[in-house]
Amino acid sequence: MHPNFIFGFFYFQLICTTLAGSPKLPSYLKICHRSDPNIEKCLKNSVEELKPLLAKGIKELNIPSCEPLLIPEVNIDQGSGPVALKSAYKDIKVYGPSKFVIKQIKVDFEKDKMRLKIWLPHLEVICRYVMDGKILMMPITGSGLSKANYSNIDATITIRAEKINRDNDKYYNVTDFYVQFEIGEANINFDNLFNGDKELGEAMNLFLNDNWKQVAGEIKPVLEDSIASIFKKFSNRIFHKYPINVLLPK
Repeated sequence: MHPNFIFGFFYFQLICTTLAGSPKLPSYLKICHRSDPNIEKCLKNSVEELKPLLAKGIKELNIPSCEPLLIPEVNIDQGSGPVALKSAYKDIKVYGPSKFVIKQIKVDFEKDKMRLKIWLPHLEVICRYVMDGKILMMPITGSGLSKANYSNIDATITIRAEKINRDNDKYYNVTDFYVQFEIGEANINFDNLFNGDKELGEAMNLFLNDNWKQVAGEIKPVLEDSIASIFKKFSNRIFHKYPINVLLPK
C-alpha cells in the first residue's frame, strides 16, 4: 500500500498558521478570537481565504509551495501479520493537496481540544520507492518509481493540548494527536518490481489494485500513527513559537 496520500493532511498546518499572529499581520491573515461565538466558522473562513495562495506558497508564514507538495522521505516498517513489509519512499511529490475542503471544525477551549474533518477530492503521488516483504502472504520486492492516484479521501484529526508557562507567557503544548482516514478509490503502480520481471510486476500491481482496500486496512493503523507523530511535532513548532494570547486572543 502506497502511503503518501495521507500527506494531504499537511494542510492541518493551515489551521495553526492561520491562528499564528505577529505584531504586523499580513492583510490576508484573519485572526479569530476565543470570545467569538462563531469561532469555528471564523477558523474555517480563515483557512478558506488562504487557499488561493497555497499553490505558490506563503513565505511570511513559512508555508512552502504545495503544487506539488514535496516530502523528502517516509519509512514504514510493518513487522508482522498479513502485511509484513519494510518500505522507504523518497523524493515524494504530491499533487492536489490545495484542493482540500474543511467539512467541520470543533474547538473545546475548556479541554484544550480541537477536531477537524477534512475531505480531499483527489491526490496524485509520485516518488522513488524501495520495498521488501509480503502483502497478504504474497512476496513483494523492488525499487524504482511509484505512481498512485487516490480519490474521495475523508480524514478526521483530533488534537489535545496542555498549557505551559514560559517567559511570563502561556503557550500550548500538543500532547495527543490522532489521525483517522478513509479512502474512496485508489490506483497504484510500482515500476521495476521483482528486479524488473515484467510479468511478475504486472501481476503484483494487478493484485494490489484488486485488493487495495484489504491492504489499506492492514497497514492503516501504522500510517495513522506515523502521520500523527509527524504532525504533532510540526504543530508544536507553531504553538511553542507564539503565546496563546497571540494565537487565540480573547
